[in-house]
Amino acid sequence: MDCALEVKGLRKQYSNFTLENFNLALPKGSIMGLIGENGAGKSTAFKTILGLAHKDVGSVKCFGTDFRPEDKDLKEKIGVVFDGNPFQELLTPKQLGNIAKQAYKQWDMKQYQNYLSMFKLDPNKKVKDLSKGMGVKLSLALALSHNAELLILDEPTSGLDPIVRDEILDVFLDFVQDENHSILISSHITSDLEKVADYITFLHEGKIIMSKEKDELIEQYGILRCKESTYQELNRNEMIAYKKEDYQWNVLVKNRRKLMQTMKDAVIDKPTIDEIMLLCVKGERV
Repeated sequence: MDCALEVKGLRKQYSNFTLENFNLALPKGSIMGLIGENGAGKSTAFKTILGLAHKDVGSVKCFGTDFRPEDKDLKEKIGVVFDGNPFQELLTPKQLGNIAKQAYKQWDMKQYQNYLSMFKLDPNKKVKDLSKGMGVKLSLALALSHNAELLILDEPTSGLDPIVRDEILDVFLDFVQDENHSILISSHITSDLEKVADYITFLHEGKIIMSKEKDELIEQYGILRCKESTYQELNRNEMIAYKKEDYQWNVLVKNRRKLMQTMKDAVIDKPTIDEIMLLCVKGERV
């Protein structure tokens, strides 16, 4: 598998939090969604991958090459958006474009201006006067305008209205169409990931608890809602996680269709990404 990003055994320890044994492989031409509750370690993972935080152990490869923060040619191939506005408040989008022109060898000013127009960003409006959503769009315009091959995006659709979010998701899908561009994206809006992601990786308390193709999660997994007697009869090899509610058991199962053939009267729902995450995090893992 030809990977845009490959992370093995990554570990970063703080006094009150540890990201450990973080592994992922992002194939070229695909989108991977990284999800988890607040404090799960998503931003820590991104900063450590990019060398913004020093890793304790582990390796990071981009396009088959060991990633080093001082490697300017490799960094040119990566576009980054973090949650929040990182720009000097008195600058304007026009001025930021001129700065980027000097910083990136493959800066495409025409493309940048097209994104400013698409996102309805006034090129002469100061950063301090932009809303949070506008700041996110400005970050995306800059990240998408220097011919990057890999985008690493931390909550890029946060604070955007549904119409603009949908437009940006379409931009992401267009970005990976040539099968050479790839995206690693974190988001609390799992419906966005259900639309665009090829892979979903669950992070909980600094550890990856699951990483699967999205279609496998949505099309094969299921949530069995049953009484305790039915739960006790289940083959535990078919189970992933479970949670006992007041009047029923909710069980995340690996093969919804197979179970429906043997339990014809059972209620086995097709899950959402949110429901899978909640059962894996709030329930008991098998």
